[in-house]
Amino acid sequence: MTWLRAFGEVVRSGLTIEETRLEPLLALRTAAGVAIVIGPTLWLVSPAYAASAALGAYSAGGATFQRTWRPRKVIALGAGAGLALSTFVGYLAAGRLVTFLPLLAAWAFAAGMAWALGSTAGIVAATTVGSMLVTITLPTSVGRALEHAVIIALGGVAQAVLILLFPIRRWGAHRDALADALAAVADYARRLRHDPTAPFDPEPLMTARDAAAVTPSQARTRPPVLHGPRGLAERIRPVVAALADPDVGAPAEGPGRDRARELLDAAADVLDAVARSIRRGTPAEVRPGSMDVLRVDEEQEVLEGPARQAAERLVELLGEALEIAQSGCARGRTPTPPGLAGAEFLVRPTMLRLVPVVVRAVRRELRRDSPVFRHAVRLAAVATVGYLIAARLPLGHGYWAPIASVMVMRPDFHRTYARAVARLAGTLAGVALATGMVRVLGPDAHVSGALAVVSAGLSYTLNRTGYAYSQCFTAAYVVFLLGMGGQAWEQTVPERVVLTLLGGALAMLAYVVFPAWETPRLSARLADWLAANGRYAAAVLRDYAEPTREHHADMRRALLESREARAAWQEAYDRARQEPVRPRGLTSREAEEAQEALKGFGRAAMLMESHVPRAESRFIPEAERFAEALEADTEQAAVDVREHRNPDWGRVEEALHAWEGAAGDRSPVVRRGAELQKRALEDLATAVSRTPLERDVGPAREDQRVRATLAAEGNGSGPARRGG
Repeated sequence: MTWLRAFGEVVRSGLTIEETRLEPLLALRTAAGVAIVIGPTLWLVSPAYAASAALGAYSAGGATFQRTWRPRKVIALGAGAGLALSTFVGYLAAGRLVTFLPLLAAWAFAAGMAWALGSTAGIVAATTVGSMLVTITLPTSVGRALEHAVIIALGGVAQAVLILLFPIRRWGAHRDALADALAAVADYARRLRHDPTAPFDPEPLMTARDAAAVTPSQARTRPPVLHGPRGLAERIRPVVAALADPDVGAPAEGPGRDRARELLDAAADVLDAVARSIRRGTPAEVRPGSMDVLRVDEEQEVLEGPARQAAERLVELLGEALEIAQSGCARGRTPTPPGLAGAEFLVRPTMLRLVPVVVRAVRRELRRDSPVFRHAVRLAAVATVGYLIAARLPLGHGYWAPIASVMVMRPDFHRTYARAVARLAGTLAGVALATGMVRVLGPDAHVSGALAVVSAGLSYTLNRTGYAYSQCFTAAYVVFLLGMGGQAWEQTVPERVVLTLLGGALAMLAYVVFPAWETPRLSARLADWLAANGRYAAAVLRDYAEPTREHHADMRRALLESREARAAWQEAYDRARQEPVRPRGLTSREAEEAQEALKGFGRAAMLMESHVPRAESRFIPEAERFAEALEADTEQAAVDVREHRNPDWGRVEEALHAWEGAAGDRSPVVRRGAELQKRALEDLATAVSRTPLERDVGPAREDQRVRATLAAEGNGSGPARRGG
């Protein structure tokens, strides 16, 4: 992708309105927290203290809108404490540049490394850098600095108290995550009716698993309905895939295929009903016709063999899902028994036990090629350079430039540039709106404070519709807040616009100077996914060869690792497609074909998983031998892909040939899955294999191919026309 085209995509992305469900009640409660701290401090103390209180309450409230599974009140308290600490420490070093600049650089670097823990930690940490830059200009002594820090922390406390007193959809995010997972499987079942090989994106299941991890205190109050359906969704997914697949399930045509379509449609209806029940906390309502379809008549059932086994298993699992949904219709007020919680919930470390987790996560990213490390370096450099440049300009409030840089920067190219564009557009609109209102109303400090609270509420409401639109009201909030402190709009508006433009430009330039492109890493990501998929497929075969509890646990762990590797590949692939960088190692066409091959490989393993026998079944040595060959070949192929060598599947071919010649083998479904896996591996080899000359000129040939295709389409002589 060229720079011009990449920038066009950036502008469109930054100004796109995202379709999402608004949460006005949450926004109202959070805005009330801002009002609670602004009003008394403005009335009892001074506008300067009111500004500090507003900063703490606004930033802590904004942190609660980030995607996190910890209680919102904990996030608010943590954000308030971080803002207070950065304010006080910043003031202690703010007297001289020789002390403040190293502190600012170190703090910004630490904030950048916080992305190792996830986006929520990274975003909240960035706000503490902004707090350090703003509030050090307010106090006049160490004692006053401590007072401002306490008031900022009280802003977080106020938000936490409101969350405690006025809970809105308690466990709502967890319910949504589980409901989305069930709805995704329902949609998958419907698509399988028309396309038996339809793909499935496991992201909703991964999100539901992340949401299911709770602390011991959360486990004691978690609604019972949030326990079981996630595991059922995991088990239903391979069953519906096996039922629909013409190779291992229902026949491609005839009454068996019609019966399979009826079962898939009924399964989708039941899963959607269970998803609605969990999301709303109401009893599940399923159409009577769907329940009739799920009644298996022993004499009239047209499905046979593995397809019939899959149908019976599907009916059994759907019955369990309905039973759990019906038991959880009391809107989550029934506490979970402590013994059950302690035995079944996925553990999330408490805040006190999070320290070693943080240390390990940060240590893993402390390497030069890590996108998180490079982001931290850029953040530290831009914060200090922006502060120095703005301090030399004949403008007040120079901290706006580094704040703009810090708040728009992300570890990847596309989001950094899109947010820079969005912030500038939102700032222009917001200051224009606020300036017009100030000129018309001429508000005093109290009216300005009220307008700031309204702007904060609108910013929270539009928080998830797009950065530009929430930033519009954030800019208005800042203008009203400065007006509350006695700053005239003629002073603040031009400064805000110019310095925001400067900060956005510095953020963009920093990524050009010290980038973290994903394009060169595609081969490594693909290799990781291939190796993880190989381990998952081998674990399924071993569980089939010798069904034991240990092998089943190994299969589950391998499946989760495979999903993580696939998610890492998908994220890298999506970012690479948006980067203005030439392909290296893998061209875009090769990456797409390799991705489809590995999806097919994973799907074949999933089909085999649906037919894993129950414990204490007979041992099948052919499956064990094929598992060993598959794991060995995929591990070696992963090394070959990283080093741009052509993979080889010699062991797999030999093991499969021996399996086909084995006498008395009664595992046609799994053997068919093994054949599908071999075919997928051959497709992968075709996608990534090149001659030595092609390895040298691959990127150039890719560019030439794209240009030739565009020229052919422009001349009306593309493939479709030639085929006519």
